Amino acid sequence: MSSNSIPDNLARYLTEDGKKQERSFVVERSTVNVVARTVEMAFASETPYERYWGIEILECTPNAMRQSRMRSGANLLCDHNPTDVVGVIESVEIGVDRVARAVVRFGKSERAEEVFQDVIDGIRRNVSVGYMIHKAVLVETKDGVETYRVTDWEPYENSLVSIPADASVGVGRSHAPASADNTSFVPKTPLEKSMPETIVAPVIETPKQRNHAAEISAIAAAMPGGAELALKSIQAGHTVEQFQADAIRAMSNKPLPTSDIGLTKKEAARFSILKVARHLANPDENSYKATAFERECSEAVGSKMGRTARGFFMPSDVQKRDLVVGTPTSGGNLVATDLLMGSFIDMLRNAMVIDKLGARMLTGLVGNVAIPKQTSGSTIYWVAENTAPTESQQAIGQVLMSPKTAGGFTDIGRTLMNQTSLDVENFVMSDLAINLGLGIQQAALSGTGASNQPSGLLTRITPSVLGGTNGLAPTWQNIIDLETNVAVANADVGSMAYLVNAKTRGKFKSTQKFSGTNGLPVWGEGLQPLNGYNAAVTNALPSNLTKGTSNGVCSALIFGNWSDLVIGMWGTTDLIRDPYTASSSGGVRIVALQDVDVNVRNIESFATMVDALTS
Repeated sequence: MSSNSIPDNLARYLTEDGKKQERSFVVERSTVNVVARTVEMAFASETPYERYWGIEILECTPNAMRQSRMRSGANLLCDHNPTDVVGVIESVEIGVDRVARAVVRFGKSERAEEVFQDVIDGIRRNVSVGYMIHKAVLVETKDGVETYRVTDWEPYENSLVSIPADASVGVGRSHAPASADNTSFVPKTPLEKSMPETIVAPVIETPKQRNHAAEISAIAAAMPGGAELALKSIQAGHTVEQFQADAIRAMSNKPLPTSDIGLTKKEAARFSILKVARHLANPDENSYKATAFERECSEAVGSKMGRTARGFFMPSDVQKRDLVVGTPTSGGNLVATDLLMGSFIDMLRNAMVIDKLGARMLTGLVGNVAIPKQTSGSTIYWVAENTAPTESQQAIGQVLMSPKTAGGFTDIGRTLMNQTSLDVENFVMSDLAINLGLGIQQAALSGTGASNQPSGLLTRITPSVLGGTNGLAPTWQNIIDLETNVAVANADVGSMAYLVNAKTRGKFKSTQKFSGTNGLPVWGEGLQPLNGYNAAVTNALPSNLTKGTSNGVCSALIFGNWSDLVIGMWGTTDLIRDPYTASSSGGVRIVALQDVDVNVRNIESFATMVDALTS
């Protein structure tokens, strides 16, 4: 600890010339008094902010924030330019919510008049505070990131800035000189904390507003890569709801490449599942030497993920490699044409009809995942003139996901296993991907949530449409009721579609919509066969359910917004040998293990029926 009450790890950053940092917040709405030429603005809060050197928390209490400079007539500047003075700070207060606010009064010079008019018109919306740190305390170090609580700091000016802080590079500090009475540590470049300010029409009193920044930070804390995304959203002045949309989009489009080990295309093509299979089937010295490259790749993945493979880790580089048809020799003729193009991950997704319906797949995850969701909406109030509205807030929840292990397998005969054909390699990869994909889909639809299974849609959602005490043959009215349940919840947006099994489709093709419709069936023709919506068919949706005395003859139907079904995949695929199956024939069963979980962002997005008699 240095003598000036700044931890050494922090002091070296604050005292280096040329270092620039920024701190950004979303300010609460302020009031403009056009007659008095004043604006009330929030300029600091205790929301944690991530800098390049760690996380900083400004303590917003009267004991921690030195207020003498601000109360003695500190200036309101433009862009932290000490020669561009447009007003003066008239008062400062720290609320019980630990937010520091100031009332600033604009001057009457031509420049001040110009800036004040821009504030009234909503053109200048960003406010920044210049401050100096006198004392900070290291409160924790987690995952290599240090968190400091600033317990003594001194704001000395507020500025209207034309460009808000860039959260990705940090806030630029102004270079105002330190005061003579500052005998403690003074950074060579005082800090600035920028706070985008939203101005509303003049009112008599300031209603309490939501602290979007605090809500966003709380949600992001449990998300992989959430801190960076939160800072960008806060900097841009996003609402919590906008951050929610950005978060799920970012997680879906930019999965963390945790099991990539930097293989070139040529090296990825060298990784052979057949060599791995031969070694797992007969782990002798020759097979050990033959799998030197595969073993090195597996160990590199394990080192990066902090885990040990049960057999061989298949790097993400290999999972994403293109599978191309070679000469159809040996076992290659067994390969189905439509399974040969694309990567292992592509084939895994293609094995699931729910992927085609719009279900989101998040790959390469690390640790538990929390996806933000809105659990309730705000309320509109009608108010009299010069009366502040009652605040209402959206309730924000989280969709939690944690890894659960799924397994798919393929059996490889002894003769086929000893081939070196690219076709055979592709066949094994394809078969593993299909079986693993189908298993994940089964869990997404009807996983019980017990015995390390995810909880599927049918487990999470209470049936919306009931056929009868002992079930009932599905009708056109059931279709209408399923759609109505989703629409009533205002959830009929996005990738709306039906999912049924083959028995239900057959039943619908032989069931009239209404009596007297000349045989017009419930299941129509074309790409959107059910009341204008897309419909997919999979026998992963059960047809052996029971309702009352109808034992094992009921089917399930699902309608909803499939983009709200989220499938998360952690790490990479682990290949192991089943030591018992096929051992007598000299073959081997290769089991692919993958950590997976399933969740639903909004339960209201789906409606189900589980007692449709289809037998």
